[in-house]
Amino acid sequence: MTSRVVCPGSFDPVTNGHLDVIIRAAALFDEVVVAVMHNPAKSGTFPVEQRIAFIEEATAGTSGVRVLAFTPRLIVDVCRDLEATALLKGLRGEVDFAYEVPMASMNRHLTGVETLFLPGDPAVAHISSSLVKEVCALGGDVTGLVPDPVRDALVARRDGSRSS
Repeated sequence: MTSRVVCPGSFDPVTNGHLDVIIRAAALFDEVVVAVMHNPAKSGTFPVEQRIAFIEEATAGTSGVRVLAFTPRLIVDVCRDLEATALLKGLRGEVDFAYEVPMASMNRHLTGVETLFLPGDPAVAHISSSLVKEVCALGGDVTGLVPDPVRDALVARRDGSRSS
């Protein structure tokens, strides 16, 4: 039996913290499905296709990683459709833990799907997509926080909006 885990998120944009969790999970499972959750009614920083491309490029050297897009629905339904044995959530700290535990309990209640928590590497645990976007928008350097193509796209987006 193949062990498959679903790692959900918006990944808008993917950060080195996200990649740390995805790559470490790939060493533990036969397959990690990165579920890029998107709401067509909301505009993100990057279109879902670009988010997928960023993740695929950053994980190209990691076997067992598949990236798929999903519209909003219960993540346990995604797990059921993919025949995943578990959900995987990265934790940056106790605030994430407090937020994620009730959801994990509800997911287990609804379908029996377990949620596994993987603590972020301390070197990247401070990184969040929203902070990266804010720092970049205000002219800060996000090198080392996101893959270089993401950094370049954020800078191009910022510089393009300044010239408008």
